[in-house]
Amino acid sequence: MTDNKDPMIPDGKVNPIDTDYQIGQDNILVKVGPFGLDIHNRVFLISALTVILFVVLTISFKQQAEPVFSSMRGWLTANLDWFFISAANVFVLLCLVLIVSPLGKVRLGGTEATPDFGYAGWFSMLFAAGMGIGLMFYGVSEPLSHFSSAYAGVNIEDGVRVDWAPLGGAAGDALAAERLGMAATIYHWALHPWAIYAILALGLALFSFNKGLPLTIRSVFYPLLGERIWGWPGHIIDILAVLATLFGLATSLGLGASQAAAGLHYLFDWPQSSTVQILLVVGITLIALASVVAGLEAGVKRLSEINMMLAAMLLLFVIIVGPTLAIATGFVANLAAYLQHLPALANPLGREDVNFSQGWTAFYWAWWISWSPFVGMFIARVSRGRTVREFLISVLLIPSLACVLWMTVFGGTAISQVVQQGYEVAVGAELPLQLFAMLDALPLAQISSFIGIILVVVFFVTSSDSGSLVIDTIAAGGKVNAPTPQRVFWCTFEGLVAIALILGGGLVALQAMAVSTGFPFTLVLLAACVAVVKGLMSEPRA
Repeated sequence: MTDNKDPMIPDGKVNPIDTDYQIGQDNILVKVGPFGLDIHNRVFLISALTVILFVVLTISFKQQAEPVFSSMRGWLTANLDWFFISAANVFVLLCLVLIVSPLGKVRLGGTEATPDFGYAGWFSMLFAAGMGIGLMFYGVSEPLSHFSSAYAGVNIEDGVRVDWAPLGGAAGDALAAERLGMAATIYHWALHPWAIYAILALGLALFSFNKGLPLTIRSVFYPLLGERIWGWPGHIIDILAVLATLFGLATSLGLGASQAAAGLHYLFDWPQSSTVQILLVVGITLIALASVVAGLEAGVKRLSEINMMLAAMLLLFVIIVGPTLAIATGFVANLAAYLQHLPALANPLGREDVNFSQGWTAFYWAWWISWSPFVGMFIARVSRGRTVREFLISVLLIPSLACVLWMTVFGGTAISQVVQQGYEVAVGAELPLQLFAMLDALPLAQISSFIGIILVVVFFVTSSDSGSLVIDTIAAGGKVNAPTPQRVFWCTFEGLVAIALILGGGLVALQAMAVSTGFPFTLVLLAACVAVVKGLMSEPRA
């Protein structure tokens, strides 16, 4: 064990999670036991057995699984939409309060800490964290969907607004419908999701770098649970984090597989079936496994650099050959529309727009929350030396602006094709196909669409590899350099869970599990808000 002089830990000691562990270098829990495995028995075994049981049951009873997943998603989003919307608002408000409060002066790593990365490198990593399969899948489909609904007006059935109405609609007014549609899209990709990530990232950085606790989710709760974080309360928190992260990643991997299959069907007329999606999951998981074996530097870092380059190329291509002027003016106009309509979009009470508040927002917030251990741990690990104010402003703004730009370019181009050219192929296409339908109306469609497929695949690989590392870090009690076979296990089962969900109901099943694991972890994050504030209040200010 190691001394820790933080006033929050009166005994001056950090207890291990159990007697098989001791605190090693850099406050990482190290396994002391047979086989040389750095696993935390209870968290690893319970999480692993739960995932294995889920895969076996879902594949064995796939016909019965689909209606179960559909009912599960429907009940959770219909009854708890107000809860998810309210919780996300809490995270945003807390971030804003911390930015302007004296607690914003606290420095992550202590008063003498200096940043590990310069601004350019740090910003690029924050930007990279904001880019994922979700932007590829929804970059065209979500703005186009909201625009079409707003343009058509409010659809009322049995006195309930079922299609569109968070902002009142804009029947027949294309420009107004575009602004409303983009405002609604940006709401799902800007401040709220990044506030979710920022709260957990701040907690992990604070309690690891400043308090000397292991880099795992339970450490954030020391102010509330004290020494009990090393017992079952801490075990349950970490198990929930493992399951939320794994099912959140599986949702993204399933979306990526469906979009890659749609792109291959669009380009090469491959059959668009669950079999093709499963083969894609298997093939891409094998690539991810190779990346795992190659290691962080040779694997994830190299693939991430390739991904960023391809994403930038595709973005610039669409800007240049698409409606360049409309994109340039639309970025500012869309951002202004988002800020103008944010109070109405974030209102949790009296919502009649059930398709939007339940079908879109509740799912998104649960999905982002399930991703928060993954993204939060990444952000925490690269943010030592920043003040809380600097950290929160950057984490909220840099990725948010990147997402606004991406949605404006891809979604705005698709909307312009509909309004200016009467090109409605993308509108009528299924969600995974809409990106390729939009690219098909631009020059060099075959090349840009193929790059789009490659991007989806590489996003898949980097998410799977990085996610395996984060899940294993949590399951190993905070150890970041666990043996490779453990990451291979988690990487393999991410793919298996995605396959099970594809077989058990496709997109509905993927969304159902994201919402189901996101709900209990929302409770964990709300408690973390209190713990983070208590932790900051015990810190000296820079």
